[in-house]
Order: sequence, then C-alpha cells, then structure tokens
Amino acid sequence: MILTNTTVLGTGVLGAQIIFQTAYHGLPVVGYDITEQALEAANHRLDSLVQTYADYFDAGDRSKAQAARDSIRLSMDLADAVKDADFVIEAVPESLDIKQGTYEALAAVAPERTVFATNSSTLLPSAIAPHTGRPEKFLALHYANHVWQNNTGEIMGTALTGSEAYEAVVDFAERTGLVAIRVLKEQPGYLLNSLLVPFLQAASHLLVNGVADAPTIDKTWKLGTGAPKGPFEIYDIVGLNTAYNISSMGDETSKKFAALLKSEYIEKGKLGAATGEGFYKYN
Repeated sequence: MILTNTTVLGTGVLGAQIIFQTAYHGLPVVGYDITEQALEAANHRLDSLVQTYADYFDAGDRSKAQAARDSIRLSMDLADAVKDADFVIEAVPESLDIKQGTYEALAAVAPERTVFATNSSTLLPSAIAPHTGRPEKFLALHYANHVWQNNTGEIMGTALTGSEAYEAVVDFAERTGLVAIRVLKEQPGYLLNSLLVPFLQAASHLLVNGVADAPTIDKTWKLGTGAPKGPFEIYDIVGLNTAYNISSMGDETSKKFAALLKSEYIEKGKLGAATGEGFYKYN
C-alpha cells in the first residue's frame, strides 16, 4: 500500500503546514475547509510558506517551493476534495464532537481504499475510530508546529488499526520529510505533547492564579534552563485557538485560562504569531 494522493482536512496554521510539507516533497495534495474565509486565509498562509521553505531548504531559491505552492488545490466540497485520495489527514479543531462529525461525513464520501489519520494533539484515536467506518484503516499521525524544522511524525494506532495501514503511514511520513516516531500504544498527547502540554498548563496556571505575568514566566524559564522560548512564546506559535480548545477540556483552572484566552485574545483577533499578535506582538 503506497499513499500518494493526499487530502488535508482543515487549513489552519498546522493544516497549512501539513499541506505545504506534503506538496514540497512531491505528492499531490488537496486542502479542504468549510468556508470561503478559511480558504482565503489558507491561501495567505500557503503563500507565506514559499519563502519559509525556500530559505530553509534552498538558500532562498524559490523555484521548488513555488512549484509546490502552485500544485496545491483547495476545495470547500468534501466529496470533491477526497474523490481521488489515498490518504486523508484530518487537522480540524481539537473538539471530539467536531472530529467525530467530520469522520462520519468523510466516511460517506471517501473511496473505500482511503486511509484516514487524525492529527489530534490530545484525543485518543480510539475515541474517533467508531465514526470512521474503517477502523482498520484509521490511526493518528501527529505533526509538530513548524514542521519543516521540527519534523517529527508521531504515528499511533488503535487496537483495530491494521498493520498494512500503519506501515503505509510510516512510509508516507518518511517520504514527506518526517522522522517517523512509532508510538507503541495509545497515549493521550503521544510523546511530544505528553511532555509539552503539562509544561504549558503549569505556566497557564501560574498566570491565571496571579503568581506572575506571561513575560516574567517566560523570562524565568529561559534564564533558568537555557531554553530558547518560554511557554507563552510557545503558546503563540501553537496558536491561541488550539490552546483555548485544549484548555476548555481541562480542570477549573484550565477553564479559567480558556476564558481569559477567549475574552482578551481570541475575540480581539489576537490568535498568536500567525496573526501578528498573541501574548506578544510580531512583525
């Protein structure tokens, strides 16, 4: 089983990166989202990634990155987006209800051969598998933000995932420039987010409990550990919508952080580095 024709559901910050990473490594890819506004934003994200990839891989030569950009197709029609798909990567908002509904709609229109993978950051694939219509061809493939540089691909199946589909996704990850990380059993957050999410949560609790402000927390972490970025700088990179969705499902303090994100940042259009402002301002 070779996975070639790829569709990515969700064209947000990470979805757009997954689309571009796949196209840059020579595979046909379609990006799907549900509104014209989302696709317009996706076009801007994809355009901006041309120079990012040119600088990172090709010493500023835009030719290969531009060819990748030109090969990408976007669609608001789910059946159209997946009609030729060997592989569908889902990167919709981090809500179990949204993901389950997405897979129910997807199962009705995708070819029988198509393998599905969720990019969920924190949800277990076994909570989604019954809604896919093909649990033996469903698993998780988790990308890290800034995928061209932080190129881990965490691959995690369920008890029902077939070995053929699993190995095909390992092969896909390697062919698209990722280091395939085999996660041997289901774990919320895989490896990376099992480490990262508690760290970010601890920082958010310090903030909402009034222990220190975001810049002080970041400065303390960077000075004390030598880390290049603090937790709130990482929140801005991840995107505050993602932080909100994850925090909304947490304990009471996490929910207070989610409320803070919504009222002080998200509702004001401050979604993180991708929009030019989150906890910090960006050029």
